[in-house]
Amino acid sequence: MRGASSRTRTRVERTPDGRRLVVSRRVSAPETAAWDVLVSVADWPDWGPSVSGVRGVDGRIEAGDRGEVRVAGVWVPFGIETCDDEARRWTWRVAGVPATGHRVEPVGPDRCAVAFEVPVFAGPYAAVCAVALRRIERLAERRARG
Repeated sequence: MRGASSRTRTRVERTPDGRRLVVSRRVSAPETAAWDVLVSVADWPDWGPSVSGVRGVDGRIEAGDRGEVRVAGVWVPFGIETCDDEARRWTWRVAGVPATGHRVEPVGPDRCAVAFEVPVFAGPYAAVCAVALRRIERLAERRARG
């Protein structure tokens, strides 16, 4: 199902990490499918336009995990700061700098909203997040279909 409710939205919100630019999209998949795509490092290169590889973490992320992501051909260290399966929200630091927050919220039967919380200083990164959200939508819908 596509249409007005599937478009990407960008707004400023107060998050647990302070004021952030929040880029979100409604997805026609259960929140569990979208969450699985976000926390599975094997999926990151498929949805992250700037990520071409991940090493140091296998499977699903957990708070405290440390690894590296390949961005523009360079391996950059990351650390998972928080990862709450119940709240369906995780945050990380990349190269020691607070980076995006990631969250999934239910919006109806078999529908959810996926959002990136972007530090205000990294506002231009919202365009990259919009591309990632479209890719996450495809992956989550495919996963939900089995």
